[in-house]
Amino acid sequence: MVNNFQLPPVGFGPGSQPTSDDGLELQYMPMPQDMRSYSPRIPDVESSADIVPALELLAEIAAAAAIAGQGGANANFDLSGLDARNRKLIAETMGEGEVAIKMMGIPAIAAQESVFAGVWCLSGAGVDQIEVGPIPDMVRQRAFNQRVPALGVRAETTPDVVNAPPLVVELVDKSADWQPGLEPHVVNLTLLPHTEEDLLWLDKALGKGSVDFLSRGYGNCRVQATGQAHVWRVQFFNSVDTLILDTFEVTDVPEVVIAAAEDLADSSERIVQVMEAVR
Repeated sequence: MVNNFQLPPVGFGPGSQPTSDDGLELQYMPMPQDMRSYSPRIPDVESSADIVPALELLAEIAAAAAIAGQGGANANFDLSGLDARNRKLIAETMGEGEVAIKMMGIPAIAAQESVFAGVWCLSGAGVDQIEVGPIPDMVRQRAFNQRVPALGVRAETTPDVVNAPPLVVELVDKSADWQPGLEPHVVNLTLLPHTEEDLLWLDKALGKGSVDFLSRGYGNCRVQATGQAHVWRVQFFNSVDTLILDTFEVTDVPEVVIAAAEDLADSSERIVQVMEAVR
């Protein structure tokens, strides 16, 4: 006897089902289309003595990236002394990479990673410079300057705040015990039951710091310093901007926004290649 479950199902497939009364058809979520990747940026300039200052500066930036890739300190380069042509050459060479940073304070500073990982373009009132290193030094200096105070468990609760208070106790405890070199402590909200009021209460309890990141690649990653020392909110979104991972990390700076040593070394080599192509 043939088992009916081995036969092709009848009455399924395209055209087998009536369309809905409103005439609408099933719409599928769009699939990712693009992904950022490195491509050489060769400025369209004629080699001449006029661009020597820019080429010399690029050589210094390449050397600084090599040093930073070996664990050396960050290096800063002031661009304000360059004339318009040389400043334009630097801007065209740097381009725009994946990570952008807002550092609130006086003055407020915007940092944009160039196409060379670990080479950051900083701008603000009276600031026009390039910083080379895993992350701009000002990130650590300003991150937990409170824009909105962290109230901790003193934040007022409502009956709909259910699971958030124990999480804040855990994060505050890990914050107090944090030391350089410790592995990040991660609280994954995506895997934990919580209400909408829990999320709002967490914002009040942890406050807001003074540094925000946006990392654009395959989807977006948004990283925000809270008002609680060493506690960061890290959120990953897919290519259609749907939140797919929501976490708190207790760490120095989340690794997702830090340029790795090998990336800095690679940036040094790529800058040298650009210089050689311009010459």
